[in-house]
Amino acid sequence: MVTRGAKARASRPIALTILIVVIALNLRPFLAAPGPILAQIAQDTGLSYGTLSLLTLLPMMLMGIGAFASPPIQAAIGTRRGLLLALAFLMLGNALRLFAGNGTVLILTAVLCGASVAFIQSAIPGLIKEKFATSVAGMTGLYSAMIMTGGALGAQLTPVLVEAGRSWTVALAVLALPVLLAAVSTAGLLSETRFVRPERGLVAQLLGRRRAWTLMAVFGLINGGYSSLIAWLAPYYQAYGWSSSESGLLIAIMAVTQAVGAVILPLLARNGTDRRPWLWACAAMQATGFAGLSFAPTLAPVFWVMICSVGLAGSFALCLILALDHLPNPARAGPLAALMQGGGFILAAIPPLILARIHAATESFAGGWFMHLGWIAVAAILVNRFAPEHYPEAMGPELSG
Repeated sequence: MVTRGAKARASRPIALTILIVVIALNLRPFLAAPGPILAQIAQDTGLSYGTLSLLTLLPMMLMGIGAFASPPIQAAIGTRRGLLLALAFLMLGNALRLFAGNGTVLILTAVLCGASVAFIQSAIPGLIKEKFATSVAGMTGLYSAMIMTGGALGAQLTPVLVEAGRSWTVALAVLALPVLLAAVSTAGLLSETRFVRPERGLVAQLLGRRRAWTLMAVFGLINGGYSSLIAWLAPYYQAYGWSSSESGLLIAIMAVTQAVGAVILPLLARNGTDRRPWLWACAAMQATGFAGLSFAPTLAPVFWVMICSVGLAGSFALCLILALDHLPNPARAGPLAALMQGGGFILAAIPPLILARIHAATESFAGGWFMHLGWIAVAAILVNRFAPEHYPEAMGPELSG
């Protein structure tokens, strides 16, 4: 039961900001942590790279599918209760990795974590729209940055623990502890929200709009590179002789750079209403990074990763802001952002599997990085449709009013 004092604390912007930071830090470690030790996991479990791609593909798919279910769940049980349940299942999914030595359990934990994160990251943008109406861009940037930072921490912590003598199952299960902190913080600081709870039947209305599907396509195409990098960047450079800790550091650099980009780019874009120039800039940075990884991977690996990461982080944050811009009502804008992530994450889940197939055929991931140049080009073309003066027409008067 939430006390009056807890409700008062939840009304304070600083307390809510801290809460969003703590929650966001836990949304990517379970995805990023296996990458640097994937070779050891493959050796111990006997799983092929194709099967291990499910550790990324299945959670990303569930982040997408679950995002469609998130608005009705919020409407039925409320945002606060939904977040508490999702955090509890995320903690359980991480903790069960202690028993993931046979591979099958490891993949099932990825499913549990992915479904939990699906609800959380679908609910938070609407919460930001409601509680920080005058600073949506800045808070969305901070939220996105903390997601990326959490991935960096997971990627760096796991090889350190393994090299210190811990088993990889213990190293992965340790990530349940910060989720516990997030759950306790949510219980103490967040009261039930008044406006984020979506209207019943809203999802069907939104899915009837072509603009919702365009947002999904752009989100998936322009953010698909993240799932590929988080899955295969470390094995790619381990094939060039890098150690697990060195490749883990590269993933950490990727995530930290994403955190910086996720803050800076939304802040730079905050004074205007047209997000297209910034999204095109992000696409150009991604294209530079993927081209370098494909054609000159050993020439300047840190630079390729950093420039690509800034573009990926900016794309993620700006797409969230773009979706929220489309509708003035938080109870409608939040579900639109959730649906964009839903279809987008389903699309973004596909590249790691394609890269695994390319690796099986060529013994290299280079062709997969080149593939992303095509995805980025299609996204850049679709972005041209997002002229802000056309938002009301695209969404219709019954939703925009």
